[in-house]
Amino acid sequence: MHLAVEGKVAASTQNQAKAAVLFLYRQVLNQQLPWLENVEQAKVSKRLPIVLTVNETRALLDHLKGVHKLQANLLYGIGMRFMETMRLRVKDIDFERREILIRDGKGAKDRVTMLPATLVDLLQRHLLRICLIPVTIFVLCRSCLGIRISVRR
Repeated sequence: MHLAVEGKVAASTQNQAKAAVLFLYRQVLNQQLPWLENVEQAKVSKRLPIVLTVNETRALLDHLKGVHKLQANLLYGIGMRFMETMRLRVKDIDFERREILIRDGKGAKDRVTMLPATLVDLLQRHLLRICLIPVTIFVLCRSCLGIRISVRR
């Protein structure tokens, strides 16, 4: 009762505490607590998840810009997890077959998923943008400083 009323803990925490007390008395102290067995299990509340409508999702995705827009589209459109979008490499994207290889996903497993046609252009533009940055820096550094700098890819 104390956990539920004053502690305001979740139902699973209350049930785990009850199981721990029962184990202590039955297995360790070899005593029975008949009154504790009559205490009801705390009930887990059945809340429905909050889900955005299609229009709300579209408005949210349209509001984002740059890398954040790309990540959100990968999360929503493909079902990738956040860290999977962070680990995504150019070599894992197959535009011809419209597939993405997700390496070291949940359970340390690799999987292949589809690349929606709506994301092909967004991904290609992003890759062009990030591939041009080192070249631009190289040209600026070389012309301004008069020294040769090698850029690895």
